[in-house]
Amino acid sequence: MGVVSLFEAVAGSYDESRRRLVPCFDDFYGTAVEVAAPPLRRALASGRTPAVLDLGAGTGLLSMLVGTAVPGVRATLLDAAPAMLAVAAGHLSRRGVPHETLVADLGAALPPGPYDAVVSALAIHHLPDAGKRDLYRRIRQVLVPGGVFVNAEQVAGGTPDLDSRYDEVWLAQVTALGATEEEVAAARERMAHDRPAPVPDQCRWLVEAGFVGVDCFYKSWRFAVFGGRRELD
Repeated sequence: MGVVSLFEAVAGSYDESRRRLVPCFDDFYGTAVEVAAPPLRRALASGRTPAVLDLGAGTGLLSMLVGTAVPGVRATLLDAAPAMLAVAAGHLSRRGVPHETLVADLGAALPPGPYDAVVSALAIHHLPDAGKRDLYRRIRQVLVPGGVFVNAEQVAGGTPDLDSRYDEVWLAQVTALGATEEEVAAARERMAHDRPAPVPDQCRWLVEAGFVGVDCFYKSWRFAVFGGRRELD
């Protein structure tokens, strides 16, 4: 089964297991929101409606958190799984967050924006490294000057030993949080399609793509939040 079909199959229940399968859930998503918020608030202060593009948006969790932190944003959610986007649209509508959804994969042309923030959570690691680098270049092009890109991501260790240790820690943590054998097995089936890359490599690719202020803002084993800004003109 392809990765899109795997996510389509769990669209209705996906959110139930997030806190169990992402042990650092609050810090992980909270940091992503903190990184994304400043340019959105600046847009509001200038009288504009802040625009957010959420790549691989899934059920819209990150967009909901951003919309809660900065009321008044308008979100564009892009994902290849229509069933996931249908769940996201319901969540955002109930919370009064203006939005649109686009069915497309991350290799497709991005909507032109421009966007004050481009965000992504646990999605870009499905691309091969060349695809990640190409996407980072395209993201910068759709940002307003001073706009920010933040990627809350599953990453690889720098060595096979570190990667194995990441997995050991993850399994121990999710088990302690009550993840069932079925949830772990389903997660591993999805993870078989993953192509994570180490944080230092991805930060370097962002610099090469023209981002400034590139940094890793949070990291807990295989979960990291990193990104950068488009330079002001």
